[in-house]
Amino acid sequence: MTVERATRADLPDVERLLEREHLPLDGVRDHVETMVVARHDGRVIGAAALECYSGGGLLRSVVVDAQWQGRRLGHQLTEAALEMARQCELPAVYLLTETAEGFFPRFGFTAISREEVPASVQESVEFRSVCPASAIVMRKRLPR
Repeated sequence: MTVERATRADLPDVERLLEREHLPLDGVRDHVETMVVARHDGRVIGAAALECYSGGGLLRSVVVDAQWQGRRLGHQLTEAALEMARQCELPAVYLLTETAEGFFPRFGFTAISREEVPASVQESVEFRSVCPASAIVMRKRLPR
């Protein structure tokens, strides 16, 4: 199994994974340059994407095929996305979740209010229209 940068050719597989796990597709095609995928025998079995904005990054689309869950693959994908954020020298990474608020604290994410998210990140499709107001907002500050 490998975790590596995604290519446009990976998008159909990533979209199928997102659909199966009931995660939003809106805007995912716009961020393939900052997406990572996990592969096993050439097949995409997981993904994570990072949207980069002036005020910080938005971690989105962290997904693992149901057959591969429980093997720390989500952990590896999240770490790879956070490493991209560090390389881009982003001050923080934000995310919205309805189901995984227990997963992300192990990476240093803490729950915050929507008002604490920079305006540039709030302009993302996820914040504007995809995730409901009931979604939990989390932030991880990155060292400078």
